[in-house]
Amino acid sequence: MKWIYKLTFPNNKIYVGMDLTGSLGYFGSPHSKAIAADFPPEQRRDMTIRREIIWESETATDAEVRAKEIEFINALGSNNPTTGYNKWPKLR
Repeated sequence: MKWIYKLTFPNNKIYVGMDLTGSLGYFGSPHSKAIAADFPPEQRRDMTIRREIIWESETATDAEVRAKEIEFINALGSNNPTTGYNKWPKLR
């Protein structure tokens, strides 16, 4: 199973990623320095991050999944530093 997921952090900023293997433990690679800047050390000790599968496919090609990921990043605005942690594609 291939899917697109959305991570929601305690500050309500989001990260959109993809998983081509359907791994339960995969949480992508959001920009760690940007996240760290938003959370002081005391908040980092106990936080909950929500992961939602927002799209999935058993038949999509890897290229189709990558295109769908970009579509969701742009639609949800997760590449806008005020609302999300995606650094790519660049906000227009």
